[in-house]
Amino acid sequence: MSLPRPAAFAFDLMDTLVPLEPLEWRLREAGVPRVLMRRWWDHLLRDGFALAAAGGPAPFRPLALGALADITGHQVAGAAAAGVVDALAALEPRPDAAGALRAARASGARVAVLDNADAGTVRALLERAGCAGLVDAVVEAGPTGAWKPAAAPYRAAARACGADPAATAVVTAHGWDVHGAKAAGLAAAWSSHLEWHFPAAFTGPDAAAATPAEAVEALLAAADPWVSE
Repeated sequence: MSLPRPAAFAFDLMDTLVPLEPLEWRLREAGVPRVLMRRWWDHLLRDGFALAAAGGPAPFRPLALGALADITGHQVAGAAAAGVVDALAALEPRPDAAGALRAARASGARVAVLDNADAGTVRALLERAGCAGLVDAVVEAGPTGAWKPAAAPYRAAARACGADPAATAVVTAHGWDVHGAKAAGLAAAWSSHLEWHFPAAFTGPDAAAATPAEAVEALLAAADPWVSE
């Protein structure tokens, strides 16, 4: 079956267009080891995935604050925890983040950012990075009833762009995100800069490359220009 040329692209933000590593220093300033940053993020994702799978609400900020308190034995809580979570909106994008968004727009597609993080944080980060004008829609997974990789957020991103799911492509650095997008009927491009090797447990992407910008180009090259949905 031919891969349709995307009418819309939905970009994951955290770890895909925006590295999380600078948050290590915020934890260090709070008096805990920098290496706990990844443990915190993984704990947060685990909690959000579990709550969504059980059919309950998964509000991003309370979960982020709770996960930070959990993994630090409540050493980082209250105002200190809020400072770490607030720092998400002040992160710097990858040098090629704007290029990836521009490449998607240049193809004639509409562009969304779809993330499990709250929409306010995503919008603030895009504004600060000067990328807000490159994005047509910001979709927060939580209000759809489940976090990615459940199907609802991906389909919500397609609707936000006025596109059919089959003509919408997710761009992400997460294997689980690729799997969720494919299961929801979307195409997926995977950037290998985070995981390096695609996880064996998940359905593979339609295209892959070393960076998000290159992943967009690889997906466009793989799509049949004569096929649309």
